[in-house]
Amino acid sequence: MPTTRDYYEILGVEKSADADEIKRAYRRLAMKHHPDRNPGDAEAEAAFKEAAEAYEVLSDPQKKQVYDQYGHDGLRGRGAATHDFSRMNVDDIFSMFNDIFGGGGGFGGTARGRGGRRVARGYDLETEIQIDLKDCLTGTETDVEFTRLDVCDTCTGSGAKPGSTPEMCGTCGGQGKVQQAGLGGMFRMVTACPNCRGRGTIVKDKCDSCHGKGRVSKKRSLGVKVPAGISDGQVIRVQAEGEPPAPEQSPGGEGVRGDLHVVVRVKDHELYEREGDHLLLEMPIGFSQAALGAKIEVPTLEGSHELSIPSGTQPGAIFRVSGEGLPNLRSGRRGDLVMITKIEIPKKLTKQQEKLLREFAETEDKSVLPESHGFLNRVRDFLGG
Repeated sequence: MPTTRDYYEILGVEKSADADEIKRAYRRLAMKHHPDRNPGDAEAEAAFKEAAEAYEVLSDPQKKQVYDQYGHDGLRGRGAATHDFSRMNVDDIFSMFNDIFGGGGGFGGTARGRGGRRVARGYDLETEIQIDLKDCLTGTETDVEFTRLDVCDTCTGSGAKPGSTPEMCGTCGGQGKVQQAGLGGMFRMVTACPNCRGRGTIVKDKCDSCHGKGRVSKKRSLGVKVPAGISDGQVIRVQAEGEPPAPEQSPGGEGVRGDLHVVVRVKDHELYEREGDHLLLEMPIGFSQAALGAKIEVPTLEGSHELSIPSGTQPGAIFRVSGEGLPNLRSGRRGDLVMITKIEIPKKLTKQQEKLLREFAETEDKSVLPESHGFLNRVRDFLGG
């Protein structure tokens, strides 16, 4: 039966997540729970199918709208029934969502080699890095550490102990595929052999290093260049730094490696908020500066900029410093620094300051009391209590 868990909870995203966030979350789960990376793990396969079901609904605008309004009951009862993924072969799921990984990228598959010849392609990987806002101004290079499955050096990917060789699978006769009867025997489906998992061979004398899998987990570190102007959540693709093709596709790892997708996370800045290529800054100024006008130093990512504010400046007034924002990722043209004024009222006054302010207050058409009621008293007065 299809899952009854909340689809957003399964993918680990908010209900407000856009299509790219949903796709990224699904990609991450699909890679984590992929059956080839978790052989014999029923829980991983179930999680893989569950994530596929959630993505199949949330990636479809019409089904997503029905699900958001009516939940699982709406999908079953309003003409938008979902597939029963619990009964599907994982190969069927791969084909349904191949588009996410570029026609065979993320789940492995094939790619075009020289002369148009199809060659085996490995799995894509995904990792994250954190950078500072200033790195978005200048660009940077950072070390990325990740773990990937690689061809076992001991057995060169065969899975067999050195000196021995894998034997032909008796179930599929070395083909790696078997035929299964379809509904009513009217057609037949070709699926991966359940005995050898598509490899066509069985390893009897297993390699001690990889335990017959032909792949071992290895740590990898490399430098990644982050371009100026990059935004939070954008992805840098590093070609051929993913995993080699799966053992059933290429025991020795021949073919094309997958790619590494590096998701960039930009740390929050203590002063600025980002709006595209522009930077927003809430700048505190004194009430006397606002009233009389002044020249102030506005902090920028590269130093400071002198800005003249006119007399009578009000709270929330906006001033623009051209070209002090961030560069556009494509054109390199810099955005602006947008300063929003915040008028600061001093909490303590000297006797001289208080005297001068009272003299000023006498010129206004309103009175200033030496002491104000407390907040709770004012609330009671407002409520008539």
